[in-house]
Amino acid sequence: MLCYDGLTGDLLKAELRDGTKYCSNGADAFVRSLLDEYIADFPDIPRYLRGDSGFASPGLYEVCEEKDCKYVIRLKENAVLRKLAETEDQALYRATKYNQIDYAVEYGEFEYQAGSWSHPRRVVFKIEKPYGQMIHMYTFIVTTLEMEPYQAIQFYCGRGRMENFIKEGKNGFDFASVSSQTKVVNANRLLVHGLAYNLFNWFRRVALADNMRKQRIDTIRLKLLKVAARVVRTGRYKVFKLCSSFPYKKEFVETLMNIRNLQPQFE
Repeated sequence: MLCYDGLTGDLLKAELRDGTKYCSNGADAFVRSLLDEYIADFPDIPRYLRGDSGFASPGLYEVCEEKDCKYVIRLKENAVLRKLAETEDQALYRATKYNQIDYAVEYGEFEYQAGSWSHPRRVVFKIEKPYGQMIHMYTFIVTTLEMEPYQAIQFYCGRGRMENFIKEGKNGFDFASVSSQTKVVNANRLLVHGLAYNLFNWFRRVALADNMRKQRIDTIRLKLLKVAARVVRTGRYKVFKLCSSFPYKKEFVETLMNIRNLQPQFE
């Protein structure tokens, strides 16, 4: 289970769980401890949570409501939700009756209470007809955001960036490495890999050349780290002699200068 900062991509918390557990199991406790830390350290900062349908858990909703954290969490589509959105579904059908080619969309909202919920909650939805198709696709979001439905849907769609962060962690920092037979060893390995991910993410923001800050770790390794050089040692200096045709010499020097200009403050 992973939680990322939506603006910076920093890994806020990681937890290795048994593979037999459903993805929402324990999500409330996982998020509660994180929110408690934020409330203690940054009480005046607004808090928002985005999650996919795997985290559609009443316990998680209640934790967010208790900790004053606004949330947008996707619900799995079902017949009951489609029935409640039938008015907008018919409106979309009428709007596309004579044009089954172009893209079209309808937004709406309703109050909904599932059997496991303690009280009704606001659900916003989007019904869209993709370009060149006749079928309708549904997106249902349970939320406490006080926005128009289309705005809440747009805010939720920002969750897609997390997939890039997860992919970076798995491919670039080997988050999925669980080769030990002991869960404790694998859990500690995940935390070490998560620390490496965050160190690189900070390095990317404060030290990398401007035109390389959106690149992934594999690209940075290839361009800046896996570089052939000759080290010449003198009495006072170590000199790295790079190939004169090194294609990323400018970025390499700029990164070194950024590191030199850092002004860390130690407590």
